[in-house]
Amino acid sequence: MVDPSIYMENSADIPGAPWRGVLTTGIYCRLNCGSRRPSDENIRYFHSSEQAEEAGFRPCKRCKPNEGSHEDRNKDAIAEACRLIENSMIAVSVSALAHSLGMSEGHFHRTFRKYTGLTPRAYAEGKRAADLRGKLVKGKSVTETLCDAGFGSSGRFYAVTNKALGMTPTHFVQGGVHETLYFAIGETTLGSILIASSQKGVAAILLGDDPDNLLVDLQIRFPNADLIGGDAEFESTVALVVGLVESPQNASDLPLDIRGTVFQRRVWHALRAVPAGKTISYDELAKQIGHPRAISAVASACASNPLAVAIPCHRVVKSDGRFFGYAWGLERKQAFLDRESNQVTQGAEGGATMSLRQNKHQFKQP
Repeated sequence: MVDPSIYMENSADIPGAPWRGVLTTGIYCRLNCGSRRPSDENIRYFHSSEQAEEAGFRPCKRCKPNEGSHEDRNKDAIAEACRLIENSMIAVSVSALAHSLGMSEGHFHRTFRKYTGLTPRAYAEGKRAADLRGKLVKGKSVTETLCDAGFGSSGRFYAVTNKALGMTPTHFVQGGVHETLYFAIGETTLGSILIASSQKGVAAILLGDDPDNLLVDLQIRFPNADLIGGDAEFESTVALVVGLVESPQNASDLPLDIRGTVFQRRVWHALRAVPAGKTISYDELAKQIGHPRAISAVASACASNPLAVAIPCHRVVKSDGRFFGYAWGLERKQAFLDRESNQVTQGAEGGATMSLRQNKHQFKQP
């Protein structure tokens, strides 16, 4: 029991102060502590943990009132979890991470996703995928990289890398060699367009003013892939993409081969859910994917989008409505937004149908 004379010298004794001490146990807690509330006559209030300890109280082991706020403790715990994941040479289980941080597995999983926007497993795989890219580019063999990255089996390694790289590790090391991409260059009312597809779907939609520059861009993105000019069969894919450019508000079942990091794919997935005629700010988009502080990373993901219009990064604006940038030019961004706004408005007012402008597609061989 706390000596009342010590308490009288140090107590704030103001009901509602952030800390409360219990005379019968000599313990002080936060007001929101989950422990059983004592009788009012045994409660004393303090403005700080230091004040409570000077009065002779010791901190509660449940709410840990001397270790910062609950929010701060969660942030510190997740930061430590990220450090453990990044520095570990082997995959660390969620239960092991939770145990090391003194948290239940369920609470740890929810808290980790709240602060990072990813599950612990997705975060770990994204980090390892980034490491893989760096190590493969530096010239290490696939076998050396597998061991260095801490994958327990080659099957798991290839499952993760195929998804992260968009191709097998061997193909990535060789710059996409043996991968075949069909492409076509055409003209739209917004300038030149290049469409490239793999067996999985459309892998690139590039816009610009100079067709030759678009082809160079494609060759840089896939330096050793086999680029084959689109034939008559490929023209149907080109027509779908051009139709999307002319009327970006029209949803399309266009099959896509989306390649990017875990974080980029989360951003792009959220972008595809933004309705035509609407815009979203970078900070709103960051909050929507559960990563409210990653505004710069969200902007970077939008800028690296390789699938113009199909992934509608033109619908992202600054919080004040202004344009921040657009990989395909601000004039095109404004044109896309104007078309969507006008066509959605006309459809709402009178069900008017817009006639699509027909375009002739000119194909170029690599």
